[in-house]
Order: sequence, then structure tokens, then C-alpha cells
Amino acid sequence: TCSPKMMENEVFLSFTFYSTILILKMYVVAIITGQVRLRKKAFANPEDALRNGGLQFCREDPDVERCRRAHRNDMENIFPFLFLGAIYSLLDPSPTVARIHFLIFCVGRIVHTIAYLLQLRAPTRSLAYSLAQLPCFSMALQILLATTPYW
Repeated sequence: TCSPKMMENEVFLSFTFYSTILILKMYVVAIITGQVRLRKKAFANPEDALRNGGLQFCREDPDVERCRRAHRNDMENIFPFLFLGAIYSLLDPSPTVARIHFLIFCVGRIVHTIAYLLQLRAPTRSLAYSLAQLPCFSMALQILLATTPYW
């Protein structure tokens, strides 16, 4: 269970919940990437190709590359969210407003990944991406406003 001090910070608990969902989602994308590699016999390393049929399978595949791009996009967006959300949680924001920030980001990233992996029609993916950026910009602005007096 959480320590009594941690249980008092409702915003941080909410941040922790949504962050954990996002990290688990990233693990799922990594597993999907590995499964697509196996199914398509497209391996990045010669030793993996040799183990799975021969050096001819040390190659790129468009479906594997799509999974890798989805994963890289997650890293480019979720890692900054983890920093911003942790610092934002220390600013004592409204728990409801904070939860909305975290929920919007989380849903946006999940929809983005689904749109990427299932190749949904444009502009689904870009709308999900943009939606998820809004709470990040909001948190970043609030962090800057809170810390500007300490320059």
C-alpha cells in the first residue's frame, strides 16, 4: 500500500495511475512489435535472423517499421509527460483539473497508438496527437508561471 504521505497527494496518485497505464501501453506496443517481427520474419539482428530461418530474414519490413514508429512516438511524448506531470503534481493543482489533464493525455495517446497500428484514416492519428499535447502545454505553462519568480 501507499505511504500515508503519498495517499494525501490525490494529484500525484492520479498522475501515478495514468502514467502506469501509459507505460504498460508502451510495453504492449513493444510486444506487438516483437510478434510482428516473428510473423513477418523481419529481424534487426543477424543472430535473431539465424535463429529464425537464416540471414535472409535480417531485413526491414513496413509493418515492423510502423510498430517501431508508434513506439518511438510514444517515447518522444510519454517521457516528457512523465516529467511534466510529476512537477505539475507538486504545484498543488486542483485534483479534478489535474485528473482531466492526465486523462486527456492518456486517452489521446491510446487512440494515437490504435490509429497508428491499425492504420486508421487521417486525421484520426494527428487529432489524437494534438489532443494529447494540450494538457502537456497547459502543465508546462503552469510550471513556467510557478517557477518564473525564482529565475
